[in-house]
Amino acid sequence: MKQRITYLQGEGTDIDVNSLHVNPDSLVFSNAEQAALQKRVTITEVLDNVHELHIRWSSPRNDELPSPLVSRLPSGLHVFFTPRSAGTDVPICELLQTLFGAELQCHSVVDSFSRPQITSERFSAAASYQYFHVLPTLHDFSQWFDSNICRANLKIKLACGIEADAITRAATFDLDFDAISHAVTTTVAWKADSDWIEPLTHPNTARAIVQLNERDSIEVGVLQPAHQPTDEPEELSLGGYLTTLGDDEIHEPSATLFAFPSRHHALPQKLARQKFRADFQQPTGLHPKLDLTFASARSVASPADSRALHAYLTLPVSLFIDRYQFSDALSLQAQNLKALHSLSGEDDLEAPAWVLKSWGSAALFEVVHPNTTESATSGPWTLTIPTHLRYVKPSTNVSASSQENLQIPSPILFWACPAEEGLKFATNPFDRVNLGFDGLFGPKTLFYHVPSADETGLLDLKIPILDSASSGWVSMATSAVVIAGFSWVMWKLFGGDAGARVEKSGKKTQ
Repeated sequence: MKQRITYLQGEGTDIDVNSLHVNPDSLVFSNAEQAALQKRVTITEVLDNVHELHIRWSSPRNDELPSPLVSRLPSGLHVFFTPRSAGTDVPICELLQTLFGAELQCHSVVDSFSRPQITSERFSAAASYQYFHVLPTLHDFSQWFDSNICRANLKIKLACGIEADAITRAATFDLDFDAISHAVTTTVAWKADSDWIEPLTHPNTARAIVQLNERDSIEVGVLQPAHQPTDEPEELSLGGYLTTLGDDEIHEPSATLFAFPSRHHALPQKLARQKFRADFQQPTGLHPKLDLTFASARSVASPADSRALHAYLTLPVSLFIDRYQFSDALSLQAQNLKALHSLSGEDDLEAPAWVLKSWGSAALFEVVHPNTTESATSGPWTLTIPTHLRYVKPSTNVSASSQENLQIPSPILFWACPAEEGLKFATNPFDRVNLGFDGLFGPKTLFYHVPSADETGLLDLKIPILDSASSGWVSMATSAVVIAGFSWVMWKLFGGDAGARVEKSGKKTQ
């Protein structure tokens, strides 16, 4: 097992080497509350009949992480999977329900997963299947980790249990497996937070960084963005201190400075005000319209030339997008959209939600560039994505308002642009791929992520629902109307009017 732990301080800060206290099997960073934290654990494991498996979870809290951890996803659980051979029945749903909770609506890969839209053979590296579930917390995974990993070794039970509890406060969670390396890699990141990160690294509370296995070593880095900018815009530069735990000897932190190309970037400082808010137009009705609003058109500026603004969203099965609605250029322009580039998953326009087994759908839109010459008088600038509700199954547990709350993940926005062919993103120790949207672009694409101004990444949508306990009269009334209508038609065809039509027809013949 390999462990790598990285503290990442924000720009404009300095790292004091005296704040690092290293012991043979532990480390204390006294300024840990000022830094974001990433932990990565790699073990050797073989998953039968699995070629690749990538699990991504994003917190609904919209936690801000520093570079190079700025990549974003809609809040919830994302799964990307490729079987070793086509047609193989792999119990991925059972694995997901064991790790993340039995409430996951997952039956089998064939029924519940979707096939991402591959726009070109160049993107064949993308996973074959995709799954999404609105999962606000990792509480179930934390309990599984504590019960199955921590309690297996009493020597590390206390420290491991604290690690399991910390997972519930994470900003992002990744789990990766590929059949080539036979390695399972788990990566968890937390934002800087003085309320809990400081105790997590303090030895007096048994929360120091410690070895979970005496035979393993731990690589520890305390890094920050370098003060000197890099020569290339697609590169990031980090400086700080590195050390290794787990040897009999104490390794004093050594200074380091390195640069690497990164596919994910934060917006430059001059565009710090470029943020958006997401909300549904009120009243929503059966055809909710999702508005993504910027403070002004002037704030929606590209970080550089040859970049296009995109919106990526994942919708649960109760809400869907009609692809034919975006075939008209004038309609797209009225909503500040340029094109619907990709729509995968459930797109049946008529089926009610309760007969569908698939998780929902994922969509990628390209957004128009606003006319900044009118920004002085235009006020907020909004792009609109029209959606539609499916009929949901009647329930006996309906409130007096006959509505239930549906949580919809807010879309993410990013600028995408092609990078130079010679870039090698594999040299980035923090590279993050298999996010769903990145497979819809070329392998040499840079993403500049637009932050959200909302406190949460989940939107509440009130949906009408029928109370089956008090709706018996509906079926009876419907049946009565149908019978009455059928009887009236029969009477008109074969009843009193039929003789009159025959007599009138006879007179005309004479």
